Amino acid sequence: MQVLYPLLFENNFRPVIWGGNRLKPMKGLPADDERIGESWEISAVEGGVGVVANGPLRGQDLASLTAQYGALMLGSAVARRYGSEFPLLVKYIDAESDLSIQVHPGDELARQRHGCMGKTEMWYVMKAQPGACLYAGFNQQITPYELQKRVEDGSVCEVLQRHPVEAGDVFFIPAGRVHAICGGVMVAEIQQSSDITYRIYDYGRPRELHTALAMEAIDFTVMADYRSRYTHCLNKPVEIVQSPFFTVKLLEVDRPFHRKLFKYDSFIVYMCLEGTCAIEIRSTQGYEKKAMPRADACVVRLTQGNSCLIPASVADFNVTPANPGGVTRLLEAYIDNKNY
Repeated sequence: MQVLYPLLFENNFRPVIWGGNRLKPMKGLPADDERIGESWEISAVEGGVGVVANGPLRGQDLASLTAQYGALMLGSAVARRYGSEFPLLVKYIDAESDLSIQVHPGDELARQRHGCMGKTEMWYVMKAQPGACLYAGFNQQITPYELQKRVEDGSVCEVLQRHPVEAGDVFFIPAGRVHAICGGVMVAEIQQSSDITYRIYDYGRPRELHTALAMEAIDFTVMADYRSRYTHCLNKPVEIVQSPFFTVKLLEVDRPFHRKLFKYDSFIVYMCLEGTCAIEIRSTQGYEKKAMPRADACVVRLTQGNSCLIPASVADFNVTPANPGGVTRLLEAYIDNKNY
């Protein structure tokens, strides 16, 4: 069996009516007029499964590789929990105009209704135009009846918590929390591997609403603060989200560093928000004999706007930034099997 290695994926753009034109230039591609709302970076979701773009496994899709390699890809603990399903969907989002007011179901409801996992997610704000905002949670206690009436009369945003945003802001959006990204905001998103969205309100645009389905999914709890707070620290991983579904850390680095993460028994995802880096495998775990990937697959170059999947069996690696005079900024995500 081919020894796994850090996987890059072909571009997987999703045109939508609210999308912009910043994602392609961010990736170093020519700009055009196509309204791209999302770039699915690492995906095993039906209809948008990622295809490997590098190394010996080039051309194979993530869903098939997950089924083939099992624990070597996912980690033993993740494989016990999710079987042959890859459990995360990783994407960049460019909102030229407001997304719908929406909510996602949790695992139990999603399994009952759709036969898939629920959708808890997180956002890291990459760019925000002056005055840009997003919605997350309610700003006052309301009932399902009151929410329905506000949807009908167009005043639903008045009871949602509006958050002015800037680059570096982080929001954790558990299943059940009403939310929307608004125009002028670009985010990196890490979420459960699900594409189930219930649109509650869409500003009069001619798209289907799912308000009745949403009511059973919504958590009407009001919180004092919906942001995830953290402190920046150069050359040290900073945890910005921890949940049973994923843990996410921010790495802002200007020098090489070593990551040996076998202890989490999970695959690792890197999203390159800024700069460029090289990822080089140091050792493997889980193969019958001590083995390394082919020499041409041991090292990958990760550039701004792109993402990399490091299988659990090769989660011992060096990351070397290549951004002279500047900081390389990465999101690191995995499933923390030690704490859950």
